[in-house]
Amino acid sequence: METLHGTTVALDDASVLLLRPSGCVKLDLALRLIDNGAALVADDRSVLTAENGAIIVRAPEAILGKLEVRGLGVVRITARSSVRSTLVVKLHETLERLPAPEMIDLLGCRLRLLRPPAFEASTPAKIRLAVRARPDDIEA
Repeated sequence: METLHGTTVALDDASVLLLRPSGCVKLDLALRLIDNGAALVADDRSVLTAENGAIIVRAPEAILGKLEVRGLGVVRITARSSVRSTLVVKLHETLERLPAPEMIDLLGCRLRLLRPPAFEASTPAKIRLAVRARPDDIEA
């Protein structure tokens, strides 16, 4: 088990783990994904466990169903209790046009890694596309 400083949202039956230091736009992107149909799993701290060769993400019990929205406060919303993770997103300022496919190792499992800019309008759509695409659907 490992706890990461990251926000996790569920898209369909998979999740996206958003990584970046505190106060650095994870919430903004998570809100845009949630507003377009994603579900909250964990805000700011995500607990990862390896189960049957997959990463399962949960929120710490104390923050399950709670979303800290700057300028608004802590908001209770419906959240998924756990979900299989398939994509890790490390937010950056710029986006490489045709990046080579990247993977990241977490708890002995390999997951796809995406490095999009947080505030680009199309970033939520790119994340949804990456979650739904099979690895061989994407060419570098």
